[in-house]
Amino acid sequence: MMNYEIIATLGPGSEAESTWQAMVAAGVTAFRLNTSHLSLPRLFEWLDRIEQFLSPFDSKIPVVLDLQGSKWRLGNFSPFELVQDETVQLIYAASSQQKHTLPVPHPDFFKAAGLSNGEIVLNDAKTRLVIQSGDLNGITARVVLGGKISPNKGITLASLEFRTEAISERDQTILEQTQNLEFIRYAISYIKDSQEMSTYRTHFGRDAYLIAKIERRPAIEDALKIAASADEVWLCRGDLGAELGLKAMGEAVHQFSHQLNQFSVPVIMAGQVLEHMTEQPAPTRSEVCYLYDTLSIGYQGIVLSDETAIGKYPVESCKIAALYKS
Repeated sequence: MMNYEIIATLGPGSEAESTWQAMVAAGVTAFRLNTSHLSLPRLFEWLDRIEQFLSPFDSKIPVVLDLQGSKWRLGNFSPFELVQDETVQLIYAASSQQKHTLPVPHPDFFKAAGLSNGEIVLNDAKTRLVIQSGDLNGITARVVLGGKISPNKGITLASLEFRTEAISERDQTILEQTQNLEFIRYAISYIKDSQEMSTYRTHFGRDAYLIAKIERRPAIEDALKIAASADEVWLCRGDLGAELGLKAMGEAVHQFSHQLNQFSVPVIMAGQVLEHMTEQPAPTRSEVCYLYDTLSIGYQGIVLSDETAIGKYPVESCKIAALYKS
């Protein structure tokens, strides 16, 4: 276990360079930026700062740019509270200022909705809707699990494998602006299968360090072949749970974990590894035990997400993540 990876997501909770220094001292081996939550100017501002921060290091710490890939996300709007049993509108648009309206800038989402079981899952299953009516331009839905919703959060349709697979114009711009930076790695969201991953490998080129994010059932089943076109694989339980439901997600993770010794590239665990520490200065005992088990069965590292991006205790989270390093 002594050489396992700790990838810490940067965000509002970890913006200070003194925090980055403390995270590295705690054992962090790479940083992650979720590009879907940053405007392009803001993303490049982050990268400029990080590159300057890394310049004194003999070997640069990698920075993973988490790309949207074929994942659906909400557009821009003012955050609001989704209340159980109220009606909300989903419209095909990049942004909206209408009340109780969620913009979805993906035409294939509305096409796929007609083929689904009618359940819409948002923000890693923290909120849920059920479709009442709709067409290719918009959907009327009822809130069945409420909560605060904000821009750029993930949105999916439960138990559905439909998806148009393509790199977005925004991801392409990020690639063009960063491909000459030696410390950059790319994590691609929502890989469907080995064919899609092979397409990304061809597009990005052999020299790019590509991470395949496994968060769909077809990807679980095709994971070993997906890994053939990747430099690293992440098992991402957040969107996997949103798409499959909790019980099926548990079964899928169990299935995936039993083939770890067959992968030829590092496999990393992501998704609420130390979620309790987003708000609390210490983990639960269950989290510590699961961290040990995760590393013991062959995962070669973990990704910290909310714990370090928006959490109150980013450095403490990194120290706990490194508990089994020696």
